[in-house]
Amino acid sequence: MSFETKSFLKGLFVGGLIGAILGILYAPKRGEEAREELKKKAEELLAKTKEGYGHAVEQLKEMEGAAKHGLEELEEKVGKVAECGKETFQNTKKQFRKAIEAGVEAYKSEKNGTI
Repeated sequence: MSFETKSFLKGLFVGGLIGAILGILYAPKRGEEAREELKKKAEELLAKTKEGYGHAVEQLKEMEGAAKHGLEELEEKVGKVAECGKETFQNTKKQFRKAIEAGVEAYKSEKNGTI
């Protein structure tokens, strides 16, 4: 064998060896390994989604409780205002009735000339 042939075969061998090593290092994972990694990532994503959903549900429950409490307070205040309005109306009605009665009495007295 000539020197050039030996050099060519040596280069071919070394190049093939380097190519094989690089191919092994950068080769995609086996199907089973890829599926396992995808499954693991999917489970992690699902866990994070469930956690986020759980937090959202908790916040909604807190908001619902606060809304119910606020509604109860509002109903109580409306009831108090309504009661106060009713009392004010009754008092005004009584005063108006007394004023009308006093006006009727004054008219009668004036008509009878007793003033």
